[in-house]
Amino acid sequence: MEDTAGSNPQSLGFTEKLKSWLSWSWTYVCFIWFGMVLIMIYVLWSPLKLQETLTSASVFLNTLTPKFYVALTGTSSLISGLILIFEWWYFRKYGTSFIEQVSVSHLRPLLGGVESSSTTGLFTSVNGEAEPRPSVSECKVWRNPLNLFRGAEYNRYTWVTGKEPLTYYDMNLSAQDHQTFFTGDTPQLRPEDAVMQKAWRERNPQARIRAAYQAIEMNHECAAAYVLLAEEEATTITEAERLFKKALSIGKNILEYTVHELLLHYINLLVYIKRRLAMCARKLGRIKEAVKMMRDVSFHQKLHHVILDRNYLPKSATICYTSALLKARAVSDKFSPEAASRRGLSTAEMNAVEAIHRAVEFNPHVPKYLLEMKSLILPPEHILKRGDSEAVAYAFFHLQHWKRAEGALNLLHCTWEGTFRIIPYPLEKGHLFYPYPGCTETADRELLPSFHEVSVYPKKELPFFILFTAGLCSFTAMLAMLTHQFPELMGVFAKAVSSLTTYQTCIA
Repeated sequence: MEDTAGSNPQSLGFTEKLKSWLSWSWTYVCFIWFGMVLIMIYVLWSPLKLQETLTSASVFLNTLTPKFYVALTGTSSLISGLILIFEWWYFRKYGTSFIEQVSVSHLRPLLGGVESSSTTGLFTSVNGEAEPRPSVSECKVWRNPLNLFRGAEYNRYTWVTGKEPLTYYDMNLSAQDHQTFFTGDTPQLRPEDAVMQKAWRERNPQARIRAAYQAIEMNHECAAAYVLLAEEEATTITEAERLFKKALSIGKNILEYTVHELLLHYINLLVYIKRRLAMCARKLGRIKEAVKMMRDVSFHQKLHHVILDRNYLPKSATICYTSALLKARAVSDKFSPEAASRRGLSTAEMNAVEAIHRAVEFNPHVPKYLLEMKSLILPPEHILKRGDSEAVAYAFFHLQHWKRAEGALNLLHCTWEGTFRIIPYPLEKGHLFYPYPGCTETADRELLPSFHEVSVYPKKELPFFILFTAGLCSFTAMLAMLTHQFPELMGVFAKAVSSLTTYQTCIA
């Protein structure tokens, strides 16, 4: 998973930028060539009428009044201003220029400007060979293992603020998870299970709760229905814990006499219930009980043994930043930027700084939340690794741990931005990890609520067409204002420009 060697990232970035510039240059050359062809056709089609046309155009321009120029420049400024507003809105929403996207998607293929596909999706490995870059898997969303309770936490936030903390896309993913997790592999659904499958798909929370009660009426030992009520109807953690315990008792009783085909279904259900009960105990301050309940989930222990045996750690913001916190905690209480600049970093301090750089490279969005440079929101039910959603989820639960370690946030504040000097072109080549995926912004905008400003890395520059349209709008607005204030002077200037243009054309 790591990429620690290879070609110089600066030279690689220059090569990629040169290719992009050449492809765009080819597109512009094609546009200019097409325009010149049209002009030549017009000139060759009526060569004898060219002089007459220019003379009549000159006479027409000389007879125009200043009001016409005011109207012309004002209309041009208005149209370019509307285009600028649309371009800005489109860039804020989708992260790209509309004109540029249309040019790339539709016009460039027609004009033959197709990018080379030989290096698309490749990155340099340690031995210098090109390997495929797993861009699709990097932008896969994952279930947030510490997602909050809808009734007791998410809904309470909505009652207080009037804002919806969860997006429909996020809740739809959760509905699919529940259907697959609880009833997806069941060969033959019981009537109450069919009702619960429909309940997970309901968009209206009250409809889901009514369906859960309907399933309980069909079978008083429908554990999945109590799970839904604990998640969505319970308004306190204590009430949610009571419903989960009831579901756990039902699940254990059924597990004793269930048939083999339904065994996996109830094991999954019990694992889910125990994990949520552990979260309830943790939120209620019973930490030892929460740890004991997680130990009781035997498959978690087996999974940890497998991971340790294979010497493999799944990379996540939690692992990277927790490792950085543990190393920073050993030196942060005595760390001073001034003293470190004079004497240099000790071995322990260097290890802590390297761990911070490693964590920031994996997810650069986290430090602003830990340093409270950006306000936190409730974490979504799904997260995107290396994305803003993962950063929100990590900081929401671990900010308190960084604050407890004296000086840890100060060390983070002094060192985290140094990571960006190590990876000057993060979309093209990384230092310790794969290049930073460029698809995270789109996925995070689907997972995070609309009132949250999605963190984007690296920060995108304004597209050329927005700058061009802004300049055109400003220039035409200035001409309109000058023509309105000094109509006679601008009229003389316009006539002089038209006469000079006609004279140059006649000479040519």
